[in-house]
Amino acid sequence: MVDARIASATVDRGVLLVLTGSGKGKSSSAFGMVARALGHGMRVGVVQFIKARGSTGEELFFRRFPEVSYHVMGEGFTWETQDRERDVRAAQAAWGVAAALLGDAAVALVVLDELNIALLYRYLPLAEVIAALRERPANQHVVITGRGAPAELVELADTVTDMRPVKHAFSAGVRAQRGIEL
Repeated sequence: MVDARIASATVDRGVLLVLTGSGKGKSSSAFGMVARALGHGMRVGVVQFIKARGSTGEELFFRRFPEVSYHVMGEGFTWETQDRERDVRAAQAAWGVAAALLGDAAVALVVLDELNIALLYRYLPLAEVIAALRERPANQHVVITGRGAPAELVELADTVTDMRPVKHAFSAGVRAQRGIEL
């Protein structure tokens, strides 16, 4: 039965994936797809909306590849910032870069990391984001991460995964670890 379902899937087009929920692994999953895309010789664009400049393992690794356009554009996690106007300006600047990537047919995969947070806090107009996603090149894949994905984005997406926590080391007082969270 599985083979028959695989054989019947004949549509070849870019897909929109939304990775949301309060559990760990949303960005990690997106970066796994970046690795897959690079393995297939694809060009990739990454825009990080909330996360501030800091040397994460993903950034340190993927900046090595000329096929990756990597942009860390946030002002920091939402619990670290207290200046909404600055956060809105940062999100709008990030959206400018993201919109350019979404308009570039040569970019096969676009990762919009923590975009859901920028939408949740209304740093960006949802209608503008939805329009750009609908108008992107037909074969371009997009992965959007972050808690609290808006219903309109969930509806538009081809694949939605809701990450839910079961247990996390932080609850036992374990710091964020390089290679795991950093």
